[in-house]
Amino acid sequence: MEYRFLGNTGLRVSELVLGTQTFGWGADQKQAFALADRFAESGGNTFDTADIYNDGAAESMLGAWLRERGERDRWVIASKVFFPTGQGPNDTGLSRKHILAGVEQSLRRLGTDYLDLYQMHCWDRSTPVEETLQCLDELVRSGKVRYLGASNYTASGLMKALMTSRMHGWSSFVSLQAEYSLIVRSTEWELLPMCAQEGLGVLAWSPLAGGWLTGKYRRGQPPPPESRVGRQDRWDDQPEQRESELTWRVIEGIDTVAGAQGGSAAQVALRWLLQKPAVTAPIVGARTLQQLNDNLGCLDWEMTAEQMQELDRVSAVALPYPYRFVERYTRKS
Repeated sequence: MEYRFLGNTGLRVSELVLGTQTFGWGADQKQAFALADRFAESGGNTFDTADIYNDGAAESMLGAWLRERGERDRWVIASKVFFPTGQGPNDTGLSRKHILAGVEQSLRRLGTDYLDLYQMHCWDRSTPVEETLQCLDELVRSGKVRYLGASNYTASGLMKALMTSRMHGWSSFVSLQAEYSLIVRSTEWELLPMCAQEGLGVLAWSPLAGGWLTGKYRRGQPPPPESRVGRQDRWDDQPEQRESELTWRVIEGIDTVAGAQGGSAAQVALRWLLQKPAVTAPIVGARTLQQLNDNLGCLDWEMTAEQMQELDRVSAVALPYPYRFVERYTRKS
């Protein structure tokens, strides 16, 4: 496992991040410990979680592993806040009240005094950005949070947050966690160039598109019963959300590269992201050691330029306005 700086910071994160959304969903505590141990043994040092993952169970299981494993300063722990954690009117969003309650609950579940990276889980149109950012600056100054990140932000919202922080001299976001994969490439239209220009690291969530890029789904065949789609576990991974001619075209392109490389479909999809200069690290999630070991197989090899270009081609979608207009009439380098 190699390590990459998170944006313009001095923080080094592993080139794969272990997502813990499966902890408490698909993986009980024993399995979660086994996954975390295997990831650590491979050299991984960065774990991503959130206060809403399985009603806090993911943070609690990761916290139990941290206590058993020790060496807190060895690990980079990232969590998130925004989505509802209760039934009350103030149990959601990026208000000062919810953020302060959220960080205390996350710290308690994780059994730690600080978070290495605290990410806003979604752009909040309902709360003044100044309220959110001033509160976050106070958390950094207090030592409860080391770095700040955004997730699921629009480009305009992210830029507004960065400029507001700079204008007030507050700690600002150093990274963006965004959905990015061979079948979700709209992140490239504005967010990735902006992160590169502003020096933000990029953590790619759902790099395997909810399992659609792992080779388990085939055109014209029913989904395997043990798969997410087969179990109907997640509405956002169902065919109506993911299946399209683009998806099947990408899957076939991945199969071609996987056959040439002697690897798996998941390894190819992850390798494509690892070789994208704008990406700091993909976030991988697994329910079993077999899945995690397969994902780790994306390391220590490279696709050729021709293979990267072919995957770019089969996954390309027509740019909408104004991106198409700008692409047509501005210089390419």
